Amino acid sequence: MTSFGVLRSPRTVLFGSGQRAALGWTARSLGQRALICTDERMARDPLFHEMVEDLGRNGVAVHVYDGTMVDVPIGLVETAAEAAKPFGPDVVIGIGGGSCLDLAKAVALLLSHGGDVRGYYGEGKVPGPILPVIAIPTTAGTGSEVTPVAVLSDPDRLLKVGVSSPYLVPTVAICDAELTLTCPRGLTAVSGADALTHAIEAYTAVRRPATAQLAQTNVFVGKNDLSDQFAREAVRVIFANLRRACEDGSDLAAREGMMLGSLTAGLGFGNAGTALAHALQYPLGALTHTSHGEGVAALLPYVMEFNQPAAAPLYAELAGPMGLGAMADEATACDAAIDAVASLFADIGIPTSLGAMRLEAKDIDRVASESLHAARLINNNPRPVDVNGARRVVACALAGDRAAAREELRAD
Repeated sequence: MTSFGVLRSPRTVLFGSGQRAALGWTARSLGQRALICTDERMARDPLFHEMVEDLGRNGVAVHVYDGTMVDVPIGLVETAAEAAKPFGPDVVIGIGGGSCLDLAKAVALLLSHGGDVRGYYGEGKVPGPILPVIAIPTTAGTGSEVTPVAVLSDPDRLLKVGVSSPYLVPTVAICDAELTLTCPRGLTAVSGADALTHAIEAYTAVRRPATAQLAQTNVFVGKNDLSDQFAREAVRVIFANLRRACEDGSDLAAREGMMLGSLTAGLGFGNAGTALAHALQYPLGALTHTSHGEGVAALLPYVMEFNQPAAAPLYAELAGPMGLGAMADEATACDAAIDAVASLFADIGIPTSLGAMRLEAKDIDRVASESLHAARLINNNPRPVDVNGARRVVACALAGDRAAAREELRAD
């Protein structure tokens, strides 16, 4: 195997409790007029007002847009960008969950290059650098603070859409776990499960031939030596901290572990990409109106069973970071890793079947067929996927019988 790695990341990552206090100084080094993208809840938070005051003390003028909505409708991007134009920002700050960070990226794109956001869908459509973005997550899950993608929703399309470009990687990420202390248990669970799914799908993604053009023509390059390091670390710290963070939201050490897990998972999948669980979640989420993190996590154990014939050695390698101890052989370690993921998710309240998410049997074919439209994700899966394979995964996940799924999904 030829050694190969890609690492696209922010110019600066500030990690640690209290690092939000560096915002004013950091923003001052990038511009004098800051647009903040956040939501109504965060805009009322005393810690948010502290950060705004810090910007003012450092001579940075501020305009706040607090209308961020979940899944970021494209009309919202255009509205926020138009509202900011008279202010003339030279730096954009996203403070909040993944939607706030994605909005900040998309608004910075439109303020820099104009046009219709629809013209940037897909990979490699952004023509050049955008306004510098400072990303400050308040949940530990999406990893958007370090990734090259903004996920949006388009009313003309059933599935969510993405704008993917290395130019969208934020300039600075400030990861302060104290900002997650008020995150509710349910959101903590689905965000953390999302991060673990990112890490596992990145670690088991297809490894492509290491040509000189691979990273020039692809935003997400598949499994590689650098993304593997971050993905393994993410698995380790998430397994060590997710249950604790859900059980006691005031446990700052657990919150710090989850912030590190989300960050490292983001650095993993932001370079390698994700795969089948994410492809299936797009139509699943649209049909059931359930959250992204809940959907990918409910699907992941079944996707892992389907991928076992191609990815068993890799799942076995993850048994160590999961804290499962020594195993007799690769097959045992692989099965134990899949079981550990399913057990962790069940413990924190992730649905154990798609039936619990109100998916109906009549929708199995629709989810399976529409998932294949996410070709970038499907092609990144370690085991080739056709509509029949996707249908088998959805049907087994709907039934929720993992023992039967293990036999059914591993078959040719």
